[in-house]
Amino acid sequence: MDTFLVVGKVYCDTCRCGFETSASKYLPGSRVRIECKNRDTNDLAYTVEGFTNSKGEYKILVNSDRRDEFCDVVLIRSSDPMCAEPNTGRDRARVVLTSNNGMVSNTRFANSMGFLSNEPLASCTKILQQYEFSEDQF
Repeated sequence: MDTFLVVGKVYCDTCRCGFETSASKYLPGSRVRIECKNRDTNDLAYTVEGFTNSKGEYKILVNSDRRDEFCDVVLIRSSDPMCAEPNTGRDRARVVLTSNNGMVSNTRFANSMGFLSNEPLASCTKILQQYEFSEDQF
């Protein structure tokens, strides 16, 4: 039986810009879920939940090879009520949970997922200039 460790992070987008910046903060105690769906019917076939640690990182053990299923890590709940709006497009991360794909390691690294802050920080204009964005682009 194959076992996989899914690892990732959950952050608060404090500038509401749609991606991680130097001002992003990681969210301890946030809930995430792995959902695997049947490739043909799209029916939910497997779920397991986990929480982020003090650094906003989660590690979730999946105790079976999910073979031909589509599996995503999805945001469930933020630990910060001032940063609880899931960031569309960054609210899920696809993971491959099969050993039949040439990968040697059973650790799978998911892309970071984020929630949007209710209000952007005052320093965001300066931070976004580092990325050559201006406030009116958001």
